[in-house]
Amino acid sequence: MKHYYALILAGGGGTRLWPMSRQSKPKQMLPLIGKHSMFETSVTRLAPLFTPQQIFISTGQNYVDDLKAAAPQIPPENFIVEPSARNNAAAVGLAIAVIQKRDPDAIIAMLTADHHIAKTDIFRNVLAAAHSIALTGKIVTLGISPSFPSTGFGYIQQGDDIGQIGGFTYCEATRFTEKPDAVRATQFIASGKYSWNSGMFIWQAKKAMAEFEQQQPAMHKLLQTLQPAVDTPNFDSTLDSIWERMPRISIDFAIMEDADDMAVIPIDIGWSDVGTWSSLYDVLELDGFGNCGKSNGDRRIVLDTKNSLVYTDKLAVAIGVEDIIVVETDDVLMICHKDRAQQVKEIVDYLRENNMEDYL
Repeated sequence: MKHYYALILAGGGGTRLWPMSRQSKPKQMLPLIGKHSMFETSVTRLAPLFTPQQIFISTGQNYVDDLKAAAPQIPPENFIVEPSARNNAAAVGLAIAVIQKRDPDAIIAMLTADHHIAKTDIFRNVLAAAHSIALTGKIVTLGISPSFPSTGFGYIQQGDDIGQIGGFTYCEATRFTEKPDAVRATQFIASGKYSWNSGMFIWQAKKAMAEFEQQQPAMHKLLQTLQPAVDTPNFDSTLDSIWERMPRISIDFAIMEDADDMAVIPIDIGWSDVGTWSSLYDVLELDGFGNCGKSNGDRRIVLDTKNSLVYTDKLAVAIGVEDIIVVETDDVLMICHKDRAQQVKEIVDYLRENNMEDYL
């Protein structure tokens, strides 16, 4: 699979994991689960399916130096840097343009830097199977087997089975639905025909560019302007000249919702997007009362406390509470109910609107 490449998207902000995740050090750079950062874990779990030379990183100007230091085995030229954040369709298009210029026969696995995957062997095996499916011209997505009717994830409707490869069944992906309400999410789960959208896609570079040309012609024209400059002295200036004209849109809305020849592999890889403090709670090791904290030590005393996350380096004491989240940094103490963890993003919005940038 010498033409197979992993593209790790590592430019996100992780605002719902504030106050640990900040503009200067977002969640992919944090050791939220274990001793290594989410990004480092995302890189190391790809071996031996991908060599360092087959791994590309898409990120922003503010993060590239830290990411290079965290993964020195990846060639510096494989870090593809956005001049500024313009949502992930622009980032994906930029990265694909670079990779395709270097290898016109490239097949690209579009992955994430900040998700937890517990079953790494199965993950690598399904990526190998997806490569074989992508060779047929299909866009392959990994559909996560849903465990509850989440309203925080997108859903993929599974159509007829297409076949099996490497022990994995794959089927038509007939519809994408972005973050349904609780009633629809419950209906989706009950039907047995829906998967969570993991945001991971495997496709030929030429197929990706064809979809950009069909669905996002303005973006495709800009990428076609850029591509001849890849690996030349004119690359940075050409990129700067087109970048502010790139539409701000997600790859799901820009391409995937209306893409042709989509296939989904329903899979259980022990996945979590670790998008909120409550989802981090779900993947951390719990004590006998359902409590957890930082994995680098047990500096907490809990008395008559249940189902709570206490995330701090300081000695923390919790008495007679349950279903709460406590997070402390050097400058912020946050306390919330586990059921309200999605609203942390509202605090970030409040800080931004009230010129409290020092806390972002």
